[in-house]
Amino acid sequence: MHVDLDKLSTLIHKRADEIEKSVAGTGYLARTVLGVGTYLLDNEGDLDLLSAKQRLTFDRFILPLLDSPRR
Repeated sequence: MHVDLDKLSTLIHKRADEIEKSVAGTGYLARTVLGVGTYLLDNEGDLDLLSAKQRLTFDRFILPLLDSPRR
């Protein structure tokens, strides 16, 4: 799978409010999701470097927001 780094950067830096809304009530922290996103940016979107928990966080919170238009 290819991660669009431009979309990811926009999500992390300009749409963080959407991440906060998506994690509300889930027990996850927005900073955890932002950390996974930042880690991916720093590593050129290489999903193979994520741990199982990080991949779950990516799949559950970041991926749906990457595929959705800005709300």
